[in-house]
Amino acid sequence: MTTGTPNVNQWFDFLYRLGTSGIFLFTTLLQAVLPPYRFYPLIKQIHFIGARSLLVILVSGTFVGMVVALQFHDTLVRFGSVSLLGSAVGLSLVRELGPVLTALMVTGRAGSAICAEISIMRNEQQIDALQCMAIDPYRYLMAPRIIAAIISVPILTAIFIVVGIFGGYFVGVILFGVSPGAYFEGMYETVLWSDIKMGLVKSLVFGLLIVWIATVKGFYLHLDKAGAYGSEGVSRVTTDAVVISSITVLCFDYLISAIIL
Repeated sequence: MTTGTPNVNQWFDFLYRLGTSGIFLFTTLLQAVLPPYRFYPLIKQIHFIGARSLLVILVSGTFVGMVVALQFHDTLVRFGSVSLLGSAVGLSLVRELGPVLTALMVTGRAGSAICAEISIMRNEQQIDALQCMAIDPYRYLMAPRIIAAIISVPILTAIFIVVGIFGGYFVGVILFGVSPGAYFEGMYETVLWSDIKMGLVKSLVFGLLIVWIATVKGFYLHLDKAGAYGSEGVSRVTTDAVVISSITVLCFDYLISAIIL
């Protein structure tokens, strides 16, 4: 009996955390859709999550497209199907690499910062002060960040895909001499609306998951059973948020692919 007790407690703790996280998400989304609407915090968060992540997306998208084209070119040459290079680059970026890598980049740059900011506010009792002043922290802090992520991540994904396609164009057409007409024509014939829809759905879900996990980890810093506060507690929950967000993105990438296919 004693050996099984910790396992039972761990399961209860997991279910409790899952329930509080679900209530947190429901409350935040409810506050986001209820009037009155405040656009300045939303625009500020779109700038933070979207505009300030643009350079990272441009650089990573370019090099990912170049690497994908390089690898596919070597493979397609062996089968005498170099004309399919554009199709391979387009499909891989639109369906998988674009949404997933964009989400991981946003997690590392914006998700970690959001979690650290919320956890510092919790650690310094600023969230308690907001509640004492009858200011709803869900509406004031969480809702703008989640809505901004749902808006920004699909746009960043589209930018990632576009620059990745042109990165593949540079490697395939300019370096290896693939016909530019064959590159874009194959992409035009192969990439369908169902592929674009899959990438769009993934980017929307990933944007929601990233900020949900980041904010809920920071918001419930005081409930963490490790009991460390200050800089140690902030660093721990921020690391946990980045790791959990990254793993969750990869898990939901498979689930969404399996459902939509």
